[in-house]
This record gives sequence, structure tokens and C-alpha cells, in this order.
Amino acid sequence: MEDNQKIKNEDDRLFLARKNNLDKIVDSGLDPYPKSFPRTHMSIESVNALEEFEKGSLEESNLEGVSVAGRVIGIRGQGKMIFIDVKDREGVIQVAAKSDLLLDKFELVKLIDIGDIVGFFGKIFRTRRGEPSIEASGLTMLSKAMRPLPDKWSGLKDVEKRYRQRYLDLISSEDSFNTAIKRAQIISFIRNFMNDKGYIEVETPVLVDIPAGANARPFSTKHNSLDKDLYLRIATELNLKKLIVGGLEKVYELGRVFRNEGIDHNHNPEFTTIESYEAYVDYNAIMELVEQLVSGAAFEVNESFDIDYGGEIGVINLKPPWKRLDLRQAIKDFSGIDFISIKDESELSNEMKKLGIHVEPNSSWATMIDKVISDKVEPNLIQPTFLTDYPVEMSPLAKRKDRDSDIVERFEAFVMGSELANAFTELNDPIDQRNRFEEQESLRKKFNDDELDRLEEDFLIAVEHGMPPTGGLGLGIDRLVMLITKKITIRDVVLFPQLKSLE
Repeated sequence: MEDNQKIKNEDDRLFLARKNNLDKIVDSGLDPYPKSFPRTHMSIESVNALEEFEKGSLEESNLEGVSVAGRVIGIRGQGKMIFIDVKDREGVIQVAAKSDLLLDKFELVKLIDIGDIVGFFGKIFRTRRGEPSIEASGLTMLSKAMRPLPDKWSGLKDVEKRYRQRYLDLISSEDSFNTAIKRAQIISFIRNFMNDKGYIEVETPVLVDIPAGANARPFSTKHNSLDKDLYLRIATELNLKKLIVGGLEKVYELGRVFRNEGIDHNHNPEFTTIESYEAYVDYNAIMELVEQLVSGAAFEVNESFDIDYGGEIGVINLKPPWKRLDLRQAIKDFSGIDFISIKDESELSNEMKKLGIHVEPNSSWATMIDKVISDKVEPNLIQPTFLTDYPVEMSPLAKRKDRDSDIVERFEAFVMGSELANAFTELNDPIDQRNRFEEQESLRKKFNDDELDRLEEDFLIAVEHGMPPTGGLGLGIDRLVMLITKKITIRDVVLFPQLKSLE
């Protein structure tokens, strides 16, 4: 309690000191929060212009009359010469503020605090120590910061605070800032990649009547005017496949989905996916699509297909082709369980317990097999790997390998022991699809499992009008960013993750 009071007192003292500087700026007749600033150069552009001049390819006049703006992250010197480090989106540029050049404006320099956003006018030059700099002939206070930034050297060490106050994390951590930029680059690459392949980007409803298309617990809400319950979508799958029925043939949606589930290093209740559907192809074509998309995104950001994690993991190589493992064989190899010969839930439960795998009471057969995969198979899939051909009980929306087969054409992509993508040859037999949805509904009631998929009548009616053979994909954007930027928690790649409420 005493330490908290000291921190509060120190915060109050710093706030008052900055308020005093703010009052002096206002008293001088200046607006500390003007509407705009005519910036001509980013920090990197200033450095590049100086280097071009030194090579002889730019006139000296191009170094004059420039203006830069950004957040002050460092102040050095005193007396008649003060150096100020200004950070913008592209980097940091040093500003040299001299009393004989700034004259009465030099008094304003003395009122600058670290964290302020300031604009400077002047000339680009190189100091005697070789530092590219702006020799200031004028300046404008653009935003007076009333609270101090985290310490420059120690950064924002409170992990919880990093996520709650992401703006401070972005200001103080170059790694966090670069991760945010790389995420944007990855998403931009994905859009260009899909568009170049002839896919059409579409948007489907976030509020839905029936939360179908995946095994997940939904968030619910109420629409007052319509007087009905609605849900946040748990997937975009069914609406996208309706568009395939409508003849768009190649569609994708990049957006948020919502699942009322726990939070851990791989899961956030709202997350970003890309789902895509292409008519007249099967899951083999989608495997190639995933290889190209993931490896291409990595190369776009890192200029390499290799990601060096160091230590025991070493280098992850994303260059196609990726390893492909039959799911049945992989489960047998890593656990000894053969899901073809063990169809009884009690027998499967006993075999799992012998292996030390926890079995939740009242679990369905499909749920237990999924648990075996996550406990015994996934941790071994470090290099990019496709697990292929799943039991029909786990895949109500996937097409059977043969008409009478209990195995469907489904794959999941894994890297670093974590699922990255899930895809099928889509089921387009309306009779089989209705039967499977009805089976899911009965299992949901039998096992009281509100995560099992739900029947949506409008989707079934759409398929009954005729859906062409289709290959579908769902890929997690957050996990892809984690992989490419070498982050071990989803909270590092989501700018505003869900957190527990403060006491």
C-alpha cells in the first residue's frame, strides 16, 4: 500500500511539472494542440536525402526547408545547444536546437518533455560525430504529453500493462511496434495473394441466428427491435458456401470470429481467420494453396522461407512441399490407438487413461479422439505438416473419401505443434449433409455438449439447390503472425487482447 502511494505521489508530481510547462506555453500565446502540421520528410527520408547529397546526386537546396514531426524520446545537452531525438513511424531522427538559430523560440525548447509530440523546421546536416540531424530553425508544439513514458532503458516490464496499455508498449518496444507492422504486411499479402488467384473477397454477417460451421460455444446477444436472440458468428463457413451455390465459385472472407472459450497462449475469444472456398477442386488443391500462402507470407515479411527459433527447435522451413501424414497412422504411431478398431466410447476412454490422457466426463467419441490428437500427435509436429483423412464423426461438413467410407477428405496443417489451418473437400451431398447435422444435434443433446456443430436449415436448403464440388479452407491469421514473428503467445500479435477485469 505504501509503495502504491509513493508511485501515485510521484505520478502527481510529474503531472504537475508538465502542467506547469503547458501553462507557460499557453501564456506565451501558443496553442499546444494545433490542428495540423506540414510535415515534408519522415525520419528515413531525411537520412536518405542527406546520403544522396553526399553522393553528389542531390542538390544542397533539397536539404533546406524540411520539416519533421514525431514523439520526443530523448533530450540531451543544456545551455545553448540541446539535442532532441524525434521518433516517427519509420524511425528516429536527431534534431539539433541552437539558441542562436531559434532565438526566442529557444525558450520553447526548454519546455519540451519526453513524450511530447513536436514538429521541427530546418536543414538536414551531419554533425561532427557523423549523426544525420535536423538543424532546427523553428519548431511547433503539436501535443503536450501530460504523463511520462516508460523508462527508455527498462521499457514496459509489466507484462499485463503491455497488453492493457498497448499504446505505451508500441512507443517503448521496437519489437512490439515491428510486430504490428508485420501483421499488417501479412494481411496485405494474403489479400493480394487471394485476389491474384481470382478469389472474390466478400463479407458475411457477424450477427447470426444460428452459430454453425464449427465446434464451439458461441456468444449470445439480443436484438431488441426484432425481439430475438442472436449470436456472434463462430465461423464464416456456411454463408460462404451459400455463395458458392450462388455461382461466385471462388470466394474468401478475412475477418473476426468469436468463440466463448478459455484464454491461453493460443486462444483469444475473438480472433481473425481467412476462410476460402473454391468450386471444382478438392482438398489436395487446398493443401497446395496453404503451402503457397503461408510460405509466401513468410518470405514477404522475412525474405526467407526459414524461421530460426534457435535452441532445440532450430530452423522451421516453410518452403513447399510440406510433410503429409495419414491421421490414423499418426495416432497409431504416437499413441498406439487405432480409431478404426476402437469405436466404443468406454473402450476408447480406458485406452486413453492408460496413456495418462485426461478424459472429461460424458465426452463423445469424436471429442476423445480430438484429445488424443492434441495430447499425443500435435506436440511432435514441429516442422510444417499436414494431417490428412479424419473420421467422419469429427468432420460433419467434409466429403467422404468413398461413398461408403467412414473417412473424410479433411486435413489440418500444423507447425510448431500448433494447428494453423483446417480444410476439407466440402460435403455437397444434401442427404448426407442433413443426416450428419441431425446426428450432431442428437449428440449435442446426448452429451450436453454445446460446442458441437448445429443444424442450419437455410444452409441445407442451399445445398439442396446444388453445390458444385468444392475445396474449403479456414486458416488462423493470429497464429500465422505468431509463427512468422516468432511469438509464443497470441496476446503479442493481437493489438487489444481480452484480459481479466482489474480488481
